[in-house]
Amino acid sequence: MSTPHIEAEPNEIANIVLMPGDPLRAKFIAETYLEQPVLFNSIRNMLGYSGLYKGKRISVMGSGMGMASIGIYSYELFRFFHVDAIIRIGSAGAYVNDMDLYDLVLADSAWSESSFALAQSGCQETIQFPSPVLNELIMKQASLLDCTLHVGRVHSSDVFYHEDNVMDHKGFFENKNCICVEMESFALFHHARLLGKQAACLLTISDSLVRKVATSAKERETSFHQMMHVALESAYALAKP
Repeated sequence: MSTPHIEAEPNEIANIVLMPGDPLRAKFIAETYLEQPVLFNSIRNMLGYSGLYKGKRISVMGSGMGMASIGIYSYELFRFFHVDAIIRIGSAGAYVNDMDLYDLVLADSAWSESSFALAQSGCQETIQFPSPVLNELIMKQASLLDCTLHVGRVHSSDVFYHEDNVMDHKGFFENKNCICVEMESFALFHHARLLGKQAACLLTISDSLVRKVATSAKERETSFHQMMHVALESAYALAKP
């Protein structure tokens, strides 16, 4: 059964979905790492593919930018396509000096000033959490691949550009304990908890608000291989035979 935003039939989507923000990164992952990738969604060019990784079926689909966008896709995948788990694999901006470009971050919580959860279900909590079991699995796979993870709270922001009169990256770190910023995980974690599903957020540092350095759009699309490997191995452990 299709939805207004996903044109797939239920059996076309695996029980585990990797979800980058950029649909072109989803395309790159499918064409680079999956065998026999099949396109299951192209509505609004939000590309989604299913294919085989080491013989197990895994799906990868873009989420778009922001909580409103990932909120639609994650809810439909969880509720209508019976997806068990979503691992967001996104980019983030560092709030602390000890993170370099391409470092990996695993969110152990997401703080947000957003009203997304309040508007969606009446939830007034400003911190949402990933699935502990899924986070433990990702940490195990990262260790097996000899990949270092920064584990901490992320700022899940509703806006990309802040004016000078509001809190900056120093304030978000010092007052909210956020080590980096992205724009989607708060909504993803909320929907997973609401619907009894699993969710995690694995990020690659694409820029630093401290060091004032950044990757290019093409690098964000095609060069986050370490994150992709960790996510794929984690998905493989969860995927049905």
